[in-house]
Amino acid sequence: MQFYSHHPMADYFNAMDSEKYGRSAPQDAPRGMPTGAPRGGGESGDNSEPVYGVKDIGMSVPLGISAANVAGVYSKIRMGTGAIELGFPGAVSSQRGAHTPGVYGHDQRQALREMGAINEVTFTTHGAYNIMGMMGRDERGNFSISNARISKDEIARAIDFAGDVAGSGSVVMHSGEFERPMTDMVVDDPTGKHNLNIDPKTGRMLFMRRHSELYDANFVLLDKRTSQVMETVQKDRMVAFPDYLKATSGYEGEDIDGNRVTINPGDYVDYWKRKIPFKYLYHPTKGPVPKYDPESGRFATRYLTFGDFKRIAEEENKWFEEINGRKPNQYEVRYPEEAFLHATLITNESHSRGWALQYGREAEDHIRDIRRLKEAYNRYKKLEESTPKEELWKLVHRDELTRGILGTGGKFLIPEQKLPSEWLDEAIRTSYKNLEFAKQASTSQEQQAKDTEETRRNLITPVKRLEEHPTRFYAELGIRAWERSKDPEKPIFLAIENLFPERFGGHPEELSWLIEKSRDRMVEFLTEKHDVYGVGGEVDQLSTGKQKIVTDKTRLNQFYQEGMSEEEARKLAEQHIGVTLDTGHLNLWRKFWMPIQGKSIEENDLLFNDWYLKQIEKLAKKRNDKECSSYR
Repeated sequence: MQFYSHHPMADYFNAMDSEKYGRSAPQDAPRGMPTGAPRGGGESGDNSEPVYGVKDIGMSVPLGISAANVAGVYSKIRMGTGAIELGFPGAVSSQRGAHTPGVYGHDQRQALREMGAINEVTFTTHGAYNIMGMMGRDERGNFSISNARISKDEIARAIDFAGDVAGSGSVVMHSGEFERPMTDMVVDDPTGKHNLNIDPKTGRMLFMRRHSELYDANFVLLDKRTSQVMETVQKDRMVAFPDYLKATSGYEGEDIDGNRVTINPGDYVDYWKRKIPFKYLYHPTKGPVPKYDPESGRFATRYLTFGDFKRIAEEENKWFEEINGRKPNQYEVRYPEEAFLHATLITNESHSRGWALQYGREAEDHIRDIRRLKEAYNRYKKLEESTPKEELWKLVHRDELTRGILGTGGKFLIPEQKLPSEWLDEAIRTSYKNLEFAKQASTSQEQQAKDTEETRRNLITPVKRLEEHPTRFYAELGIRAWERSKDPEKPIFLAIENLFPERFGGHPEELSWLIEKSRDRMVEFLTEKHDVYGVGGEVDQLSTGKQKIVTDKTRLNQFYQEGMSEEEARKLAEQHIGVTLDTGHLNLWRKFWMPIQGKSIEENDLLFNDWYLKQIEKLAKKRNDKECSSYR
């Protein structure tokens, strides 16, 4: 295949290239170094630091924008670049100005591959620009696994394209999993003690989106079952919560199960000063009780702040550890924002349980009345055959069985109008209706309480969902890159790029955590024969009425590689899942930098530059094979 533009000046371009093209830059002495001092990357063999030449500077070519077709890519090659990143602005379906990998068929891919080989140009790939992570966010701000699968498939198409065209190199995709407050940038840490936004030396807040964010930051919570955004938790919002009764002094007594115990000051007790056992602290009906004021006839409540829920979350995690004999895993651990919203749902849940109990008590009265009315009906039906009507009503008023049911309303009944059996028959029908109402009302309130409890159990922070599903998709893409690589020495690898500071993954340490978790999942896929979401085996449908947490790995894992050791899998994961550090995106943090009092603009810029450099140095220290393999 021949590529010739018939443009003399363009065709003459390569012949006029400098002899230095494709070689290292001239070895000028660095500032402060004497002329002639040895430097890395030169012909002296000093390998301390590489020095890059003109050919090493690449170009990004968004397909559909900078290049409309294969010929457009070739025109960029003729400009003299030695490295081109072929980017796809479109996703799912291609448009004129936003191509997707599906636009380029076998012939076009072969042409690009041959052009790169002939002209010694290195191709890399950038997946769909508008895909931000693997959370599956839609236009309404909700998340879904289905949308995440679409995003994964789109990046997989870019990996296939890279396999056909480049055969090696990075396939870049954006991070940006979900929005999180800058003031509370914690990575998988429910205590919030390791806040990436706090200077460990001074305790100063480094970045803010707005001046009030420290006090009114918003946290998003998801429904684990549907991945939909349930509600936003605000730090400046207070929640009314029961003020639970506690012992004010120590004494010997009983717990609510009748066991002899020692009760210490601060222990939860009920209204009879019996201790609430530790195991019942979070039980919906046997747990702590609110204080009662006999003068006002009201139960005590108090306001809780977000800071209170940090303490409550820590207490619940300690309770879990003591009850279960182990620490909660990443899905079971309680976060403050979860405890915050749990408090509001517990209020609704308790309200429903209270009404269910009230209607249930009325049902008992109606059942008793129906039984007594039926007995009276059968008796008076027989008496009506031989007793005058006037005497029948006298018996009704004197009868203990009917007197309580008749009440004052019976005094206004005219004996000539109805027989006692007729009145009793109507009373029975009315009692059945009342029972039906109590039954339906109590049942619906109990159902509502259980539904609220189930919703409360399934409320999670986005980072829990990120660790369960998106890291799985990243791992699958890493395996796809491994399968599409042609040369083990020059692998194709998924390169996750930092994007916006406002979203998770924008901070380098968040990005590093995401890479580590995704690599761990890839190692699991390659070495473990069974998986939670595998392709074979029986699905366990429980009949106990309790939802099972999906953690049991009982189904066949479609990615399992028989005979592969964990060490081999770890090496593959490090080769095929990495990072693209976008220095421009990292520089976006500058606009959120909080200036230090007494410092000038220039001095604050230098302080930000120092932070910027330290972030890159941290990534460099963590570098392991391909973790920080691609820089832009």
